Amino acid sequence: MRILSLLLVCSMISCKTEPEKISAELIVTNANIYTVDDQFRTANAFAVGEGGVILGVGADYDITAEFESENVYNAEGKTIVPGLIDAHAHLLNLGVGMQEVDLVGTTSATDVIARVKAFQKDNQPIFLSGRGWDQNDWEVKEFPTKELLDDVFPDVPVALRRIDGHALWVNSKALEMAGITADTKMPGGEVILKNGAPSGILVDAPMRLVDAVRPEKNANFYIKSLKDAEDFCLSYGLTTVNDAGLDRYVIEMIDSLQQAGAMKLRLYAMVSNAPENLDHYLNNGIIKTDRLNVRSVKVYGDGALGSRGAAMRAPYSDQDGHYGAMITTEEDLMALAKRIHGAGYQMNTHAIGDSANIAVLRAYSNVLKDQTDARWKVEHAQVVSIADFDYFSKNIIPSVQPTHATSDMYWAEDRVGPDRIQGAYSFKTLLDKAGLVALGTDFPVEQVNPMLTFYAAVARQDTAGYPDGGFLPEQKLSREEALKGMTIWAAYSNFEEEEKGSIEVGKLADFTVLSADIMTIEDAEIPNVEALRTYINGELVYEKK
Repeated sequence: MRILSLLLVCSMISCKTEPEKISAELIVTNANIYTVDDQFRTANAFAVGEGGVILGVGADYDITAEFESENVYNAEGKTIVPGLIDAHAHLLNLGVGMQEVDLVGTTSATDVIARVKAFQKDNQPIFLSGRGWDQNDWEVKEFPTKELLDDVFPDVPVALRRIDGHALWVNSKALEMAGITADTKMPGGEVILKNGAPSGILVDAPMRLVDAVRPEKNANFYIKSLKDAEDFCLSYGLTTVNDAGLDRYVIEMIDSLQQAGAMKLRLYAMVSNAPENLDHYLNNGIIKTDRLNVRSVKVYGDGALGSRGAAMRAPYSDQDGHYGAMITTEEDLMALAKRIHGAGYQMNTHAIGDSANIAVLRAYSNVLKDQTDARWKVEHAQVVSIADFDYFSKNIIPSVQPTHATSDMYWAEDRVGPDRIQGAYSFKTLLDKAGLVALGTDFPVEQVNPMLTFYAAVARQDTAGYPDGGFLPEQKLSREEALKGMTIWAAYSNFEEEEKGSIEVGKLADFTVLSADIMTIEDAEIPNVEALRTYINGELVYEKK
C-alpha cells in the first residue's frame, strides 16, 4: 500500500527522472588523450557511435553522463593519440620481404651469404631472393660482386635487393637468365662494370630485367604477404598506410580483402606509374571506399643516395664525374604532370637529389600555377638546393621520412659535401615553407615502428644518442609538429583531414593507445614506447599480449 502511495504522489508532482542516455558502441574513459584538433587540446574520454564515428569528446563525467555502452574501455591513464598514419611506405614490399631472406642488419657480404645459405637450406627455392643489405654498414663500404655469390650459388639464381630498393646484387646465373651483359644500357639506371664485365650490381632501371625472370607468384602468396604486413603494422599502432606504388591487381586484391572484412588496415594507394595502370585509373576517376583511397600516382624522379643513384646537379663528392641518374626525364615528368592533373589525380614523385627535386618542383609549379589546393607531394625531398625551398607550399607538400636522416647521417656528407648537406633532410625548413610536413618511414627501407619516426624527428639522433645535440639540429621538429605530421597533416596530404587525423566529433574512431606519454617523456625513452592497443573504426584490431 505504501509503494502504491508513493507512485501516486510521484505521478501528481511529476517526479524528476534521469535524462535518457545516448547509446554508444564504445566509451573510452580515464585516458590522457591528445586530440590533435586545431587547438591541440587534451581530453580524457570519448564516445564512439554506430559506423565507428566519434560522438563526443571531453571529460569522463560529461561523457558518462551523456552516453552509455556495454563496451567501456578504462585506459587507466594511458596516452591515446589519433590513429597513426605512415605517409610513405611499401606495405606489399614489406610483406613480400617477410617471405624472403631478411638481410637487414647484416654486417658484411659474408654475413649476407650466410643468411641466404640458411634460408636456402630451410626453403629450397628455385630463385633466391632477399632484401635489406647496406654496404654502408659494413667495414668494407664497397659494393659486393657476383663472384662472392657464384662461389656458393653457382647454379641457382640469386637476386638480393639493397635496403633502399634501388640496387640489386645478383650472381652470374641471374645475369644470364636476364640477358644482362656489359653492353646492356638502360636509361634511368646502370649495370656497374668491373674489369669490363657486369660486376653483379644493378642500379635502378636494369633491375627490371631480373625481376622479369623471377618465378611468378600466385594470389595466395600476395594475400599472405599483405596479411603478414598488415598484422605487423597494426602491432605498431598504424591505422593508415600510404603505399607508394601499387599495380592495379594488388590494389584490387586489397579492396577485395577489405570488403570481405579480412583486412582492417586503411590504405592510401598510390598507383604505380605504368601505362596499363594509368590507362585504367586515370580514365576511371578517383576510387574511395571506407578503407581504400585511390587518387594519386607514384612517379620515380631518380634513384637513392646510398647507391649513388640520386640525381645531383654537381658530381658526387665521393665519386668524381658521377651525377646519379634521372629515372624519369624532365620532359616526361612534365607530360605526366599534365596528364595526371587532367584526370584530377594527385602526383607524388620520388625525388632524392637536388637535380631531381628541382625538376619535379618545376613540373609541379608549371602545371599547378592556377591551382591552390592540389596537394601534390614531393616524396623524400631529401637534398634540396637552398634557393628551391620556396617552391614548397600547401599546394606542393613535402612528404619526408625522419629516420632517413638518422640512417644516412654517418655518410651523407661524404656523398654531397659540406655545402649541399645544408639543404639535406631539412624537415623544419620544409615545414616553415609549406606549413606542414607529412611524415612516414619508407618501410621496409626503414623500420615500421612509428616511434622511431617520432624520435628521429624530434631528437635527430640514433638510438644510442649519437650525435650529441642531434644531426643538423636546427632541423628538429617539435613534438607537437611531429605528432601532427604523423596524424592530421598526413591525413590532409591524403585529402582525408575531414574524416581522420584527429580525435574529434564526427571523425572516424581510429586511435592508438601508447605505453607512455610521448609528449612529456625524455627523448631517449621514446624508441621504447609501444602500441598497447590499435583501434580502427572503433574496433579493437590489435592488443599487446
